[in-house]
Amino acid sequence: MLIVNADDFGRSSADTDAVVACYAARRISSTTAMVFMTDSVRAAAATTHCGIDVGLHLNLSERFTAPYVDGRLQHMHQRVVGFLSSSKYAILIYNPLLRREFSAVIQAQMDEFVRLYGRAPVHVDGHHHHHLCANVLVDKLLPSVNAVRRSFSFWPGEKSVLNRLYRKGVDQALARNHRLADYFFSLEQCLQYGRLPRVFALAKTSVVEVMTHPANRHEYDYLMSDVFRRQIAQVSVGTYAGVAFEPARG
Repeated sequence: MLIVNADDFGRSSADTDAVVACYAARRISSTTAMVFMTDSVRAAAATTHCGIDVGLHLNLSERFTAPYVDGRLQHMHQRVVGFLSSSKYAILIYNPLLRREFSAVIQAQMDEFVRLYGRAPVHVDGHHHHHLCANVLVDKLLPSVNAVRRSFSFWPGEKSVLNRLYRKGVDQALARNHRLADYFFSLEQCLQYGRLPRVFALAKTSVVEVMTHPANRHEYDYLMSDVFRRQIAQVSVGTYAGVAFEPARG
């Protein structure tokens, strides 16, 4: 099964409109929404009409832009953002001084999602993949009832052995409490390196998530192309709601 998930729903009007257009054309199967952002309220209202499955795009890396964010929450969120943006390795470091802040900003986003959408998210992933940072994983801050986006999958020979072992350990830890896809890829990178035929082949026997950002014009044009329409017609397309609770592979 192929899950084509559009990130950044509600981040801006451009992001929201691109996601809605792609779903209307049946080029994506689900989306993940950002809350406390400029277009979060309008994005939630749009789902009433289109019926798309929506998950939470957990934001630990970009300032909240909605005008109604509580000052205390904004301050705690900015502390988390500042830490995770301080270094490309910050995602690997557990910061005990920010335990309260991480817990509070994640819970606030979960609560705001339920307020806007009237239900819990179908699945959870993270802006810039920071839902897999050390503080979130060590303190088990992701809700256990949800499906969660796994680490990136790589082909043999890609990345170092240490990198692959770390990602495997993260995925195995996630799989104890969450539904995972078997493989996860970025549409942007697949287009850049010509990997899509292999991804579609995997989707015939495994659950594969492909992440896309339709506000990116190159990705949007591909998603709306006849080429992509023919490709997805050859595989089963679904959402995380149909993913069985099994240990991760890949």
